[in-house]
Amino acid sequence: MTNYDAIDFSPIMALTEGEVVTHSPVRDVRLPSGKVLALVTLDNGRDHTRPNTLGPATLTELGETLAGLRARAAAGEIHAVGITGKQYILAAGADLSDISRVGSRDNARLIAQLGHKVLGSLSSLGVPSFAFVNGLALGGGVEIALNSTYRTVDASAAALALPEVFLGIIPGWGGAYLLPNLIGIENALEVVISNPLKQNRMLKPQQAFELGMMDAIFPAANFLEDSLRWADAVLGGKKVDRKNEPGKIERLTKWPIAIKMARGMLESKIGTVPRSPYVALDLLDKAKSGTREEGFAREDEALADLVTGDQFAASMYAFDLVQKRAKRPVGAPDKALAKKVTKVGIIGAGLMASQFALLFVRKLQVPVLITDLDQARVDKGVAYIHEEIGKLEAKGRLDADSANKLRGLVTGTTDKSLYADCDFVIEAVFEEVGVKQAVFGEIEKIVAEDAILATNTSSLSVEEIGSKLAHPERLVGFHFFNPVAVMPLIEIVKTATTTEAALSTAFVVAKGLGKNAVLTADAPGFVVNRLLAKVMGEAARAVYEGTPVAEVEKAFAPLGLPMGPFQLIDLVGWKVAAHVQDTMVHAFPDRFYANENFHALADLPEVVEKDKGGRVTGFTKAADKIVKQAAGSAPTPAAEILRRVQDGLAQEIRLMLDEGVVPEVEDIDLCLILGAGWPFIDGGASPYLDREGASERVSGATFHTPVIRGIANR
Repeated sequence: MTNYDAIDFSPIMALTEGEVVTHSPVRDVRLPSGKVLALVTLDNGRDHTRPNTLGPATLTELGETLAGLRARAAAGEIHAVGITGKQYILAAGADLSDISRVGSRDNARLIAQLGHKVLGSLSSLGVPSFAFVNGLALGGGVEIALNSTYRTVDASAAALALPEVFLGIIPGWGGAYLLPNLIGIENALEVVISNPLKQNRMLKPQQAFELGMMDAIFPAANFLEDSLRWADAVLGGKKVDRKNEPGKIERLTKWPIAIKMARGMLESKIGTVPRSPYVALDLLDKAKSGTREEGFAREDEALADLVTGDQFAASMYAFDLVQKRAKRPVGAPDKALAKKVTKVGIIGAGLMASQFALLFVRKLQVPVLITDLDQARVDKGVAYIHEEIGKLEAKGRLDADSANKLRGLVTGTTDKSLYADCDFVIEAVFEEVGVKQAVFGEIEKIVAEDAILATNTSSLSVEEIGSKLAHPERLVGFHFFNPVAVMPLIEIVKTATTTEAALSTAFVVAKGLGKNAVLTADAPGFVVNRLLAKVMGEAARAVYEGTPVAEVEKAFAPLGLPMGPFQLIDLVGWKVAAHVQDTMVHAFPDRFYANENFHALADLPEVVEKDKGGRVTGFTKAADKIVKQAAGSAPTPAAEILRRVQDGLAQEIRLMLDEGVVPEVEDIDLCLILGAGWPFIDGGASPYLDREGASERVSGATFHTPVIRGIANR
């Protein structure tokens, strides 16, 4: 058993330089019963845009505060301890910049042990401890609550989560042991593993309460007062019901079955390359028995291993891209140049156009006009938008007044003259240059001279689309990813003539939509589709050489992408994939692979077969017949397929940088993380290709110097 009090933590105190310390002042609160609760309020002295974080200096100060309260409790001066945060925020967990520069496995273990020592003391103060979760609580913020005796949550708190697995580590300050023993193994698997792997899904306060993570939930208006009254009642003997707390039968029967099923699901969904989900799974498995001290000691060692590994180092690179670079897009003009958007026009009323309309009206809350060739299509589009608003209302995400307001802002017509007062018009029509040129030519005669035109093309030349416009300088590429509401990336495409005002407007609109925008040059496929076309083309090449589909999917698994190449093609649509592939082969015939049978496959209603887990297992009979007509009979070894795609990606990224498609390789990685779900543990494509040797094989140099990897001493 680890004696945390005997450990010398001085080696990690060097990491406190530059730490924004979250202080822990205390005030005594006399409860209605006359009992005294000592209330700790975590506060870093910054506004709510800078959340409280838990670095070594913060933890040390909090530890001293709690030690003082333990002494006061022993003297009978206080009857309980409460801990809460500054307005809107409890804590956003560990200071990741501190953790990422620990320097050695021993120091990484000390970080884990310091967290266990301090947060763990919340359960041994000699009096009950209450966590009043008044706002955002992530990672260590949630673990403050888990280590406390009781927990309440503000119903308006932004989010609660244990996101560590998403970042390549594990909940290392008690979460992996305490949570399953509080809410049961199945719920804990959802919070610790499933949610982080679903693009870092967070919990709403009501969900956390229903899972049993929180004992009570109160409205924001009187959250602290209600929490204090509730705490007083608990101190007076009020029973706290924990319906999801696991019993003996669950530990003996349900627990091992849930772990086995989760392991099988992980292997089918993400393969075996990512380490943190499996380490978390083992910790959750072992949490079914043994002491809290043993659970904490296992977390210490697991966190030390992961923090000094390649995957966490790459995750921190990716995290920095998403948290910093994405918030300040390189090449974005001054936002003061942007045209104010008071009405949006959307050309088309199909599914993609309707998704655009829903997003624009929800986020910008301005009038949105959709048009199409006939009224039936328009009516269908408007009906879809109204139906989706109704679903949001039914889920409680919109109140009735807001829902009615949004419905009222959406209009549909075949009368294109109503585009006259639109400031921003985007097309969502068939992916063919002539069609896009025609609709823009018609609209340009109607809209104001300073209205911005945007094309959602996925791979066509924006300059060519605008070549017949009287004012091509107002046209900008504005490429969304599917599903529109979920995917966080927009590629903003600049032509040789695009004005700063048009670009600035596009960036301001993207931000208003809650999206991250990356500026790209007008090059075939831009960034994401150009590289995904390389992936899909190499998969097709292997199949036409005679390799079974399932074997090709397995060969691509080490890339760590959310899905295999044929599963991805099936998701985006075979017609769309064939079109993108054609575009890339036409532009770069010596580097991209396509087969004329792609179009024959795209005409089939079903192309691939899948198992229950959604994995592609092979072609349908009709598709298999088409492929075999042109396929060879010499299967390609998995190692060769993987090497080809690695080298192909490295070559294409190097060429994109030489061509100036984006300013720096970081922008390519950011696009792949946000637009293709490239995993954080790889850090995007370029760090992965460096580590695998592909960058040097292709060009004799790595993209990053030094190569982004974990510390060797582990």
